[in-house]
Amino acid sequence: QVLVVESGGGLVQPGGSLRLSCAASGNFFRINAMGWYRQSPGKERDLVARQTTDGRINYADSVKGRFTISRDNAKNTVDLQMDNLKSEDTAVYFCLADTSDAAGVIFLTWGQGTQVTVSS
Repeated sequence: QVLVVESGGGLVQPGGSLRLSCAASGNFFRINAMGWYRQSPGKERDLVARQTTDGRINYADSVKGRFTISRDNAKNTVDLQMDNLKSEDTAVYFCLADTSDAAGVIFLTWGQGTQVTVSS
């Protein structure tokens, strides 16, 4: 079983910054990737940023140049530094761990989510 726990989030004014952190633990053979997704009321959960263990990074177009994802492979953690936040960044942010067991079976495990609100 894999456990994914997020921290960070909160209320910030437009133009401000926040940092989200996520840690994966439990029984897995390897982590293939870790990433952040977000969901606003009435909308689908969308990719924000994702980083594979070999270093490949993907960002949503809407956050490029403002958000930075970083991983610590030794600690099984992923952070999301969010700068120049906008009201449209308001959402619940979820961490996703893509892991494999020794047989190569892939498991996708979500965190519980953390609220980010950008408002004056």
